Amino acid sequence: MTDHTADNAELVTAFTELYGAAPEGVWAAPGRVNLIGEYTDFNDGFVMPLALPHTARAAVARRTDGELRLHSTDVPGGVVRLRVDELAPHSGHGWAAYPAGVVWALREAGHQVTGADIQLTSTVPTGAGLSSSAALEVVTALALNDLFELGLSASELAVLSQRAENAFVGVPCGVMDQMASACCTDGHALHLDTRDLTQRQVPFDLAAHGLRLLVVDTRVKHELGDGAYAERRAGCEAGARALGIGTLRDLPYEGLGAALDTLAEAGADESVVRYVRHVVSDNARVEQVIALLDAGDVRSAGPVLTAGHVSLRDDLRVSCPELDLVVSAANAAGALGARMTGGGFGGSAIVLVEESDADAVTKSVLEAFTSAGYATPGVFPAVPSAGARRTG
Repeated sequence: MTDHTADNAELVTAFTELYGAAPEGVWAAPGRVNLIGEYTDFNDGFVMPLALPHTARAAVARRTDGELRLHSTDVPGGVVRLRVDELAPHSGHGWAAYPAGVVWALREAGHQVTGADIQLTSTVPTGAGLSSSAALEVVTALALNDLFELGLSASELAVLSQRAENAFVGVPCGVMDQMASACCTDGHALHLDTRDLTQRQVPFDLAAHGLRLLVVDTRVKHELGDGAYAERRAGCEAGARALGIGTLRDLPYEGLGAALDTLAEAGADESVVRYVRHVVSDNARVEQVIALLDAGDVRSAGPVLTAGHVSLRDDLRVSCPELDLVVSAANAAGALGARMTGGGFGGSAIVLVEESDADAVTKSVLEAFTSAGYATPGVFPAVPSAGARRTG
């Protein structure tokens, strides 16, 4: 899953066979898991993702004739051919909308991208809530930034990639996934303030503490996810309006009780009250986890993760039976804490365990899934890894 010369050579060979000439370079951008802080990023709140070793990789060469040619080794079908000056939001293109959207966003921002040949491949599991789409966007943005000498920073590339997903693809995501893919560093979690994009790399060396963070991919993909996501975003914005604040970030945790009373008295929808409670309390949980990591007390972050899951399950209602089962089975088997991560309705959960308990906890989760009649989940360790970079 890490970058190997052999992997690059394979991608370069595939590019050369497809397009008839060698690429100008190879780039990689990772998927991510979010340690804590869910549905907070579009509320100007705090998040704490870490990059995975799994990456999207791109072999790329510039073109000067306005043609964009896209191909993925992971998706059946031939080369997708587009004209850069004809790119338009919401025009379809399936998986190719993600890299094409980045070209559109760069050009909309005034950058002279005159076309490209791109060959993509990815080890980021799709539909698992691990930001496979953000990895595709960021690897494309970084490659074009380097090749066309645009001089954009990692944060600027992340914001443009988010714009591609919001405006071109039509998914109203916050900026966390793209920032994680672009800006994370090896051995750290990224404490990101999504209001002003200030960031701090927080040391997160689990092995040094005798710990492991497991990712459990439930293999559940819920189609209703996008509509439900948009509904919760709208509910959060309605809550902020009813409270007379710009975003829920402006409501301190200490003022949450009074704010919920205000909403109830104003006749706010019951779902809005729940959404506000989740977002404000999850912002506080991010700060709690950071304080624990700074103090070297990583184990005590476990119960905070579980509390985050309860909030996502009961207040935001974005969990599902499979995610709940990961959390209950893992905690019953001795995990320090667990929660769903990402947008929910399927996807993945994370489990913080003592290294010595990792196999036993994994076994318990797998057995619980078998007993419930669910498909076997994928389980792998989340190793905090490097963000987007050129690899060849």
